[in-house]
Amino acid sequence: MSTAVMVVIAIVVVLAVAAALLLAVRQSRTRRLRNRFGPEYDRAVERAGGRSAAERELMSREKRHEELSLRELDPRQRELYREQWTHVQEQFVDTPDAAVAQADRLVTAVMGDRGYPTRDFDDRVEHLSVEHGRTLDHYRRGHEISVRADRKEASTEDLRQAMVHYRALFEDLLAVPAGERSARTPAAGPEGASADGDTGRRTGEPTAGSVAEPTAGRAAGPGAERRDDGREQRS
Repeated sequence: MSTAVMVVIAIVVVLAVAAALLLAVRQSRTRRLRNRFGPEYDRAVERAGGRSAAERELMSREKRHEELSLRELDPRQRELYREQWTHVQEQFVDTPDAAVAQADRLVTAVMGDRGYPTRDFDDRVEHLSVEHGRTLDHYRRGHEISVRADRKEASTEDLRQAMVHYRALFEDLLAVPAGERSARTPAAGPEGASADGDTGRRTGEPTAGSVAEPTAGRAAGPGAERRDDGREQRS
């Protein structure tokens, strides 16, 4: 075999190895971005018109996200926010449109306390997508219904769905970080809740009955009002 042929074969082998490595790197990057962004990955691909452009955009979001000074909420802050959400749910019974508007403001307030930008909706979405991509579509849908509600174009059922959507991101933003859960041993409470009221569970979907139905909330007996969690409040 001549030297020239050996050189050609060596070049072909090197190119094949380089192509295989490049493919492996791209596949690894795709898997990482899919795992991190969840459904937001497919949305980005559809919007960008291709995987390469979408992945460049998502990596750009990651870079900008790293510049934020994000912080976790302490247990007391989580408790206060959950109390406020309970009040919003109770408000839904009588004034659902006002409750949805308040839910939007409450979710935005949590974002601000966590360190996310809050001025522009599209900017909020891009930053949230890096760590909350699996609940981000809920936020988009809730916001879209809220905008229609401002124009008096949303039904009561639409507004109820908006509350469900807002609740999904709200709980995701308030979820106890895995590191914080492993660093403490919470006391068992009702239904497995920890001492500070956190269940220690990150969720992308609200639990059944987490949002007041439009017809719910009236008393089951004289002088009592039925709360969304099934307990009675005496007036």
